[in-house]
Amino acid sequence: MSTVWETPERLALREMVGSFTEKELVPHLPSWEDAGEVPRDVHQKAAAAGLLGVAFPEAVGGQDGNLIDGSIVTEALLEAGGSTGLIAALFTHGISLPHIIASGNADLIDRYVRPTLAGEMIGSLGITEPGGGSDVANITTRAVRDGDDFVVNGAKTFITSGVRADFVTTAVRTGGDGYAGISLLVIDKGTPGFTVARPLRKMGWHCSDTAELSFDDVRVPATNIVGEIDGGFVLVMQQFVSERLGLAVQGYSTAQRALDLAVAYARERETFGKPLITRQVIRHKLVDMHRRTAAARALTRQAVERAVAGEPTDPAIILDAVMAKNQSVEACEWVVSEAVQIFGGMGYMRESEIDRHYRDARILGIGGGATEVLNDLAAKLLGY
Repeated sequence: MSTVWETPERLALREMVGSFTEKELVPHLPSWEDAGEVPRDVHQKAAAAGLLGVAFPEAVGGQDGNLIDGSIVTEALLEAGGSTGLIAALFTHGISLPHIIASGNADLIDRYVRPTLAGEMIGSLGITEPGGGSDVANITTRAVRDGDDFVVNGAKTFITSGVRADFVTTAVRTGGDGYAGISLLVIDKGTPGFTVARPLRKMGWHCSDTAELSFDDVRVPATNIVGEIDGGFVLVMQQFVSERLGLAVQGYSTAQRALDLAVAYARERETFGKPLITRQVIRHKLVDMHRRTAAARALTRQAVERAVAGEPTDPAIILDAVMAKNQSVEACEWVVSEAVQIFGGMGYMRESEIDRHYRDARILGIGGGATEVLNDLAAKLLGY
């Protein structure tokens, strides 16, 4: 393993995140799951502890870390008993802010980035529409220029943190068909005509609120455009590498937590007078779970290191992220399923932590580019 993951600063970061998770997050997670959302003050506590801005530049209110530091936060949070649903709710700014930061727009950074990293605001990213998900180039929500405003009409769905969000970094069509006509526009909650149509109930990620959004003649100041008009597709594509690697880290970290839980249970659970772990079939399951998790971790960490050193538009970096995500998703789905099997009836109970990981894992192969879409992209990048 590369030593960059175990510098004194990163070991301290891991310890801090684990401690915060155990004290401030895990005890409340069941009630947040029941409520369907994470309270807003949790964002302020996480910001005060230094969690929210870890992977963001100091110049915009962050702690000046990179994707490795962000990955360590994810690993430590899951290792301490958190969940990917909690990560989705608490760190939605990981997908709603990077485009604004990349644009270099000082006004938007002051109005949205800094308050969000301080835990004072919640942002979300509005890409997916009722008629399509991974096909970003064909979104239909339209923004038409009218004087100093854009008038927005359309709908978005499956929007993470959309119920609680104060603003949505929204992909809109400002030009013609295809990728060249897409822009990003920051739309504030409370703007007339912008409504959260309904919160969505889900298989997993229960503590992460997910919304369907509706835009009916919503007037948004033209100053809220992110980057260049009709330049939104490039901004979205540039962030896909970090988003996919982030999900890959969630995958192997969930698998590791499921493995740890399964090992502990197998040691304490007795069947026919002996601990479950004395059964060869169980030990072999655990070995296979370890092997798949370790492989996914190694591939993803290598991809993360290369992404930090490279450019997000480099085809080799894009391929790394695609392969890492699909590998981690595959490992995670298999490992959490085997963990539930080892737990037996207890693994099927809602009071069991492994139940949550089993439900939450299913979204990882859908969000950030479906597994099949990414496999097709990998084939193109490999020249097949």
